[in-house]
Amino acid sequence: MATRERRLAEFDGQGDPEPDQAVQVLCEDHSGTYQLPFPCVFTDGEWRNAETGSMVEARVVGWRLPRTA
Repeated sequence: MATRERRLAEFDGQGDPEPDQAVQVLCEDHSGTYQLPFPCVFTDGEWRNAETGSMVEARVVGWRLPRTA
């Protein structure tokens, strides 16, 4: 299992992403860290699902530009 520090290092976005730029986000709760399975945007101080526009109701602790396979 990946350590919290290693996961945070993989989500190396600095500051906030460009408005409406779709990115991958890392969230954290009492169980640990996890990547959301959908792209997100940071708009008007809120994280939102880039596909549906729904607000992300999780604590985002990191972001990165999408990785290509």
